[in-house]
Amino acid sequence: MASKRDYYEVLGVAKNASADDIKKAYRKKAIEFHPDKNPGDKAAEEKFKEAAEAYEVLSDADKRARYDRYGHAGLDGMGGGGGYGAGMDMEEILRRFGGMFGDDDIFGSFFGGGGGGFRSRQPRGERGSNLRVRIKMTLEEIATGVHKKIKVRKQVACNTCHGSGARDSAGVETCSTCRGSGMVNRITQTPFGHMQTATTCPTCSGSGQTIKSPCNVCKGDGRVFGEETIEVDIPAGVHEGIQLSMSGKGNSGAKGGPAGDLLITIEEMPHEEFSREGNNVVYELFVNIADAALGAQLEVPTLDGRARIKIPAGTQSGKIFRLRDKGLPELQSRHRGDQLIHVNVWTPKHLNDEERRLIEKLRDMPNFKPSAGKEDRGFFDKIRDAFNS
Repeated sequence: MASKRDYYEVLGVAKNASADDIKKAYRKKAIEFHPDKNPGDKAAEEKFKEAAEAYEVLSDADKRARYDRYGHAGLDGMGGGGGYGAGMDMEEILRRFGGMFGDDDIFGSFFGGGGGGFRSRQPRGERGSNLRVRIKMTLEEIATGVHKKIKVRKQVACNTCHGSGARDSAGVETCSTCRGSGMVNRITQTPFGHMQTATTCPTCSGSGQTIKSPCNVCKGDGRVFGEETIEVDIPAGVHEGIQLSMSGKGNSGAKGGPAGDLLITIEEMPHEEFSREGNNVVYELFVNIADAALGAQLEVPTLDGRARIKIPAGTQSGKIFRLRDKGLPELQSRHRGDQLIHVNVWTPKHLNDEERRLIEKLRDMPNFKPSAGKEDRGFFDKIRDAFNS
């Protein structure tokens, strides 16, 4: 599968472009590749969808911030591939982005309001609300990425009326307020004269239709509460609190409207052996006095299995060993953190008689006195002694 192009490149704007610049750039691209202007041109249609996908992200402050930080993986590196290029209905693109520029339709003045093409399609019902869920992940899952199946309780399309809200095809009629257009024009008197604006029809909520014989199951809403199993591909390198989005996996829309999005927040589960510092993982290693004094070869756990490390003779409590590239990967990057091993010299709390006799023999020996030599003292202590001598 071909990799996605950079969204800024798609719209032809700089990464510091203002919201107004992004809107203007999208309008230019949308007009250039609109299906009515390029009938039967599949390449133009794909570019039209690509521009809509780029605008959908860059026009949203939160999505743009996530994209700037993590790239495509932070937005749609999940089940289904996401985005309009993955099969988003063209009517949905026009419905969501067609009227965002303040007039009846972004393309109205270029392609007319008459029949034919995508422009003549009826608007759909009310969009469903977004749904928020939390997914718990272990550090091992974060290290490799994971495929999960989650059950979500939400509003789903009514199976009886297939989401239309009507008992049958005869139960639907054209809205008398907007005459099927889904929009109504309002004229406002201003100091500069009359101003005409187009707004969503309050009677049919933009669907262009009203229901005279509602479905017996959903009572005309087009949706009921149900459960759906959703497959999610979460990329490696996510962290606590990061939010991923799955387009169209939220609550179903009313009366055949498009579904909202599923917003997934990542929650890291506490680990029995490791803690996390950025992309590094930390392991607390406890060694006995003999191993610390004499040196030893010890085995420690890692996220990938187990590894052997060398404890040099004379290792002090607080010493940190580093295992390169044994930490967590950075999202959408080849870089990986390290594993930090903090050494803690274990002091026994209970001694038997033989152990006590051995320790007492060692107590007064020169090498068992703390800071026995100046070589064990800190750098600044040595400098201070040099000035005081």
